[in-house]
Amino acid sequence: MMIIAGRNWLRQIFSHGTFNKHLCCTNSSHNSRTLSNYYLSQTQINPHLKLSSNAILCSCYSAIALSRSSSRGVGKTSKADSKPALDDTQFRCAVSELPPRFNNEELCNVMTLQEDPLVCLELFNWASKQPRFRHDASTYHIMTRKLGAAKMYQEMDDVVNQMLATPCFCGTEALYNTIIYFFAEARKLSRAVYVFKYMKNSRNLECRPSIRSYNILFTAFLSRGKNTYINHVYMETIRCLFKQMVNDGIEPDIFSLNSMIKGYILSNHVNDALRIFHQMGVVYNCLPNSFSYDYLIHGLCAQGRTKNARELCDEMKRKGFVPSSKSYNSLVNALALNGEVEETVKNLWEMIEKQRPVDFITYRTVLDEICRRGRAGEAMKLLNELQNKNLIDGYTYTKLLDVLEDDFGNSIRHHLR
Repeated sequence: MMIIAGRNWLRQIFSHGTFNKHLCCTNSSHNSRTLSNYYLSQTQINPHLKLSSNAILCSCYSAIALSRSSSRGVGKTSKADSKPALDDTQFRCAVSELPPRFNNEELCNVMTLQEDPLVCLELFNWASKQPRFRHDASTYHIMTRKLGAAKMYQEMDDVVNQMLATPCFCGTEALYNTIIYFFAEARKLSRAVYVFKYMKNSRNLECRPSIRSYNILFTAFLSRGKNTYINHVYMETIRCLFKQMVNDGIEPDIFSLNSMIKGYILSNHVNDALRIFHQMGVVYNCLPNSFSYDYLIHGLCAQGRTKNARELCDEMKRKGFVPSSKSYNSLVNALALNGEVEETVKNLWEMIEKQRPVDFITYRTVLDEICRRGRAGEAMKLLNELQNKNLIDGYTYTKLLDVLEDDFGNSIRHHLR
């Protein structure tokens, strides 16, 4: 039922136009936010702009509980009171900096200097009412950046609606990419897709989607999945988006190819991820990087394909890349569960040498599997060595020892004497 609902929702937001031809294909069985800085740099967004909020203290002196309707009233009042108030003095000061017949560039300069997004919005709306003045792409761009960075998404949505309703408005790719990025951040995916389709249908070729536009949507869809089933639904949409991008003559970059690999791994389609990986440098004009290898090593280990994961890890190291902590942890766990104790310990020490953090589960799995092979003495020797080298603290040591005693009681106690 979850998959069907997801598919129906995707069909609804990709329901018409030329976009429908390529993207409404979801009838088969995603920061990182770590990559947000990439998009911010591409659209010149200031990621450090934040809006402070006021805390509200409410006291209730009556001993009688509030009714449900009264509680709703108090909630609405609290939300209304919590909305930041406009600083009239700062707004008047901003207006005074503008010449009598200001142009868009002069307004942009004043808006850029405003740290308060409410003042910036009021200035934007005030300028809209001035005779012989019309907002252009530059003023809309600054306004959406300010509101998006302050997480004032409803106000940003209103500004976007005003912009799209302007007859013969000439936007820019950077403006539309900024809007798509912040709609994706606000988890308003249908609005992001609407702006994307608006770009595709634009008569102005400079406003058409670029590789940056597609990459923003790839990240948005990848961030939606919470489990394999949901990732499977969204991965079908990402696949269609990727196909459309290639058909439009846009060359995929390393980010979009890694998005495909990551999406296939998250949706448990490891062979498809390997296919994209092997096409890099052959079909597509870019070579794999460390992220490409990391995604695949983790996915292969999750499927128990330890031999393939080890081969890929060795290839990665030959090319000068260092596996991530996630890759090492996945590989060490997979080797241990496969009974390859010597190879497991070797990779564990290599991981420590490369200064990649080892998580508790990895330590536990390694020690547990050594004990299962009837080598409890080696397990205790490794555990004591880890403590003596200050690689684990006293709490972790005690916790690991307790786990081993619970699982292999007599064998462990014999080596404690």
